[in-house]
Amino acid sequence: MSMPEENTDMTRALRGLENGSSSVRLRAAMAVGAAPDPGFVDKLIERCAVEPDFFVRDMLTWALTRHPSSATLPRLVDQLRSERAQVRSQALHTLSKIGDRRAWPAITRELLTDADDEVARGERRSCSCPKARRPTWPRCWPRSWGAAGGRPG
Repeated sequence: MSMPEENTDMTRALRGLENGSSSVRLRAAMAVGAAPDPGFVDKLIERCAVEPDFFVRDMLTWALTRHPSSATLPRLVDQLRSERAQVRSQALHTLSKIGDRRAWPAITRELLTDADDEVARGERRSCSCPKARRPTWPRCWPRSWGAAGGRPG
C-alpha cells in the first residue's frame, strides 16, 4: 500500500531536517512551515535544540510560528527549563515571534539574567514580557552590556 503523495512529501521534509547539508535542512524547514500540521511541532522543536546553523534555526522558528500556538506554546515553555543554553535561547526567540501573552509568566528574572549571555540577550531583545515587568530590566542589563558590545538591543 503506498502513501498519499502529500504524506510522502512531508515525511521526506521531516527527514530532510536531519540532513548533513544546511541547504537541505533550510528547504525542509520551509516545506514543513508551508504546510503546518500540529504533528510536526515536536520534530521542529527537537531540531531547534540541536541545529548548528543560525539560518536554519531561524527557519525552524518561522515554521513553528505557522502552527497553532495551542500546539507550540506548551512545548516551548517547557524548553525554557532546559539545561542547554541553545534550547532556552531558541525557545525564547520563538516565543517572542509567536507573541502569545500566555507565555509571559514563564519569562522569569532568571532567564533575563541567565548565565549564558545569548539566552539573556535574546530575552531582552525579544521584549516578550509584559510592559509591567520591563521596568526591572535595566537593573539586569549592566552586567551583560560588555558582552553585548554596548547597550542591549
